Amino acid sequence: MKKILFKGACTAVATPFDENGVNIKEFRKFLEFQIENEIDALIVCGTTGESSTMTKEEKIEVIKCAIEVSDGRVPIIAGTGSNNTAQAIEMSKIAENLGVDGVLVVTPYYNKTSQTGLIAHYKAIADSISIPIILYNVPSRTGLNINPETCWELSKINNIVAIKEASGNISQIAEISHLCRDNLHIYSGNDDQTIPICSLGGLGVISVLSNIKPKFTHDMIWNFLNGNIEKAKQMQLDAIPLIKDLFSDVNPIPVKAALNKLGFDFGKPRLPLVEMCEKKGFEV
Repeated sequence: MKKILFKGACTAVATPFDENGVNIKEFRKFLEFQIENEIDALIVCGTTGESSTMTKEEKIEVIKCAIEVSDGRVPIIAGTGSNNTAQAIEMSKIAENLGVDGVLVVTPYYNKTSQTGLIAHYKAIADSISIPIILYNVPSRTGLNINPETCWELSKINNIVAIKEASGNISQIAEISHLCRDNLHIYSGNDDQTIPICSLGGLGVISVLSNIKPKFTHDMIWNFLNGNIEKAKQMQLDAIPLIKDLFSDVNPIPVKAALNKLGFDFGKPRLPLVEMCEKKGFEV
């Protein structure tokens, strides 16, 4: 059985920006809010964190801050993926040296690759570091799907321990669970499918929702894991309207608007992302 990085709710942390770059003071405050509200793990420099428009120096600053604030209280996982294998290796090595508990590595985007290329890409990254790797499958953004058979091959690599599955394809996720069993842990990458994926053996969610409702998301999953299935199901259904609002525009545009409404100072998304075109009322 592979190492379990976390069970429960892991927030895909949004990044607060100001005119000088990353608003580290606000970021530190937000991480404390997350930990105080029983979040199980934190991912920084991911899609929701707008990593694609962050400099390497900003990513290092954010990772260092997260490790310092957590101080071992929750696992810190860094997004280090790229469509350039050499860059993914470089950033994964940096993250490991900074002291993260694991890395989240998205599939190559734009240039994409074959399934054979995916195996070579991830093997090269895995060979360069010793910490756990979470695969990230989000074909709506990358144009590339990790097939279940490819997951099975990748699960044979010791430090590839899990997958964030955001394909939305429940049948595919069931097949991955069937093939890989405890050699590849599954986390939901879609907030509206958290409990369905847990029912197929998933250990939790890497969540946008938990940016604004960390304790709720934690409680929903732990209700399921502790056998309170009906309660977990009802919480999942109750969250659907808010989840729809949080994905009413390109992520992380709505969640940053919601965080600003909650009193945090997350500023505006970075171009090419813009603020929400239609001001919506969030019940947060």
